[in-house]
Amino acid sequence: MNKSWIFYVCNRFSRIDRKGRSKATSTLATLGITLGVMTLIVIMSVMNGFQMSFIDTILEVSSYHLQADQITIEQEKDFFEIVQKDNYLSKKITGAFPFYEAQTLVTSNKGKESAAIIRAVDYQIYNIDKGFQDEVVVTRGVFNISQDNYIVLGSSLARELGVGVGEEINLFVLSGGNDVSLFSNDRKFIVTGIFTSGYAEVNSSFCFVNLDVAKKYFGEKSKRKLGIKLYNSEEDLKILSKLQNVKEFSDIKFQSWRDYNKSFYSTLKIEKNMLLLLIALIFVVVAINIFNSMRRLVYERQNEIAIFSSLGATKKQVQMIFVFRGLISGLIGGIIGLILGLIISYNSDVVFNLVAKIMFMFEYLYTLITNPSFAAYVTENSIYSLYASIPARVFYDEVIMIALFGIFCPLIACYFASKSVLKMKIVEVLHE
Repeated sequence: MNKSWIFYVCNRFSRIDRKGRSKATSTLATLGITLGVMTLIVIMSVMNGFQMSFIDTILEVSSYHLQADQITIEQEKDFFEIVQKDNYLSKKITGAFPFYEAQTLVTSNKGKESAAIIRAVDYQIYNIDKGFQDEVVVTRGVFNISQDNYIVLGSSLARELGVGVGEEINLFVLSGGNDVSLFSNDRKFIVTGIFTSGYAEVNSSFCFVNLDVAKKYFGEKSKRKLGIKLYNSEEDLKILSKLQNVKEFSDIKFQSWRDYNKSFYSTLKIEKNMLLLLIALIFVVVAINIFNSMRRLVYERQNEIAIFSSLGATKKQVQMIFVFRGLISGLIGGIIGLILGLIISYNSDVVFNLVAKIMFMFEYLYTLITNPSFAAYVTENSIYSLYASIPARVFYDEVIMIALFGIFCPLIACYFASKSVLKMKIVEVLHE
């Protein structure tokens, strides 16, 4: 028997069911898959945007993608020469930037103080490092550390100290070697700029000076580090392994961004996975409904199944009729949900602002009806503005996995539901 009849019968059953009592069940199943895929894509995209705003700042400003710890100036020169000659490394590494770092207690002339991390970097870093420039947004003044007494502060740190652009601060306590004075009232700097970033800890604790300041105040034993940036942060382990195998780098200790803030990254990953698991329960509910409706459909079609079997169709072929129906429902729901999810994700700011206005309208009308005197005090919920400000990040590997999960969920449910076909005794069905 030609197997093309399976698709023909499936199509006929679908047409009949769209006119009968199975219409609501079939429509709701497809709608459930659509909403499940759409919701999961949107939520994961917003969550990715929320988390990556932190991670991008950490990678571009704080930890870099890779770090070479305690590197000498000679080793640094060798590093640049070897990377330029190595075709693989030169294509993977976007740049490398030397820096020093120390802990300090900053004081202002207003009697305020705050603990901070002071980082000495190339005075031109704001111009030569595009990633740094994107994450460090100067809100007041300019990012100018060309002079030894110039410093740039994070916005929260500046607010804690009560200082603005042009005012003076002092590094009262400074960590370092034995050749560094722990306390001093002479390490004075002029604030030339105040910046903000996507990570609150950087805003509240980081300040930047130039490399000459490190030589002057951090001590001769301070560790010179090299922050290495890659085109793709996910390839850090490959690049790390490659660098560690270079003979000239045998004395250099390289570390990945995964080695820094392990607890922070683990927390974000757990949070994302738990959210994914909770939202995925939508598919479980839909699959159970499809399973029950398909079992009922198999029972309703037992006479037709018996006739197909008597004409020579195997039970596996008959079972494929119902499995194919599940595939169609999954494809329709998955594709529509995929399209809607991507549209909403790429226009999340518009959607959240629209939701804010709709919610405001309903709340205003309700207040106007129930308590008109308070209607003037009704305002839009600011939380939607916060959501709208989060740039959604769409990771296509996740989107594809979500869509495939939505497609195969009803397929699997229909497969197990239609297994009852294999248990049917055709003679008994025809006898009835």
